[in-house]
Amino acid sequence: MNRSKEKLLELRKKMKKKRPEFRRVESWRYKRVKDSWRKARGIDSKTRKKTKSGVKSPNIGYRTPKEIRGIHPSGYEEVRVITKQDLEDLNPKRHAIKISRRIGARKRIPLIDFARNKGFKILNVGISQRELEELEAIIEGEIPDIDEEELVEED
Repeated sequence: MNRSKEKLLELRKKMKKKRPEFRRVESWRYKRVKDSWRKARGIDSKTRKKTKSGVKSPNIGYRTPKEIRGIHPSGYEEVRVITKQDLEDLNPKRHAIKISRRIGARKRIPLIDFARNKGFKILNVGISQRELEELEAIIEGEIPDIDEEELVEED
């Protein structure tokens, strides 16, 4: 990542702090009015007229720089991955992967190993590091499954 990209990411972080929370007009007043933004259309609406007392409206001045729009805060482009074939066209220096939520632990572990060997940054491992190590050990057969009989004999 070059210096200009790092500066732009810092700028985006500062802009995000200053950016107001765009709320629908009077959503704080009535339960039936949802919080998600809708353009004000009333004839006397202070928000539509853009007076100081009105709610801030989204406009182009709040946008982030074009070069870093959609980039993860780590500086990588996010890519969702489901299979090993999805990793073939990606560059580890440019892309960071997010493993699909639909993938279970059994298929996730080999996919994580494959991605780490290729040098990819994984944004969501999906399970804790300890759980990952335990599952890898069970799959490799290092830890034998404990039978109920063994538990009874120890007691």
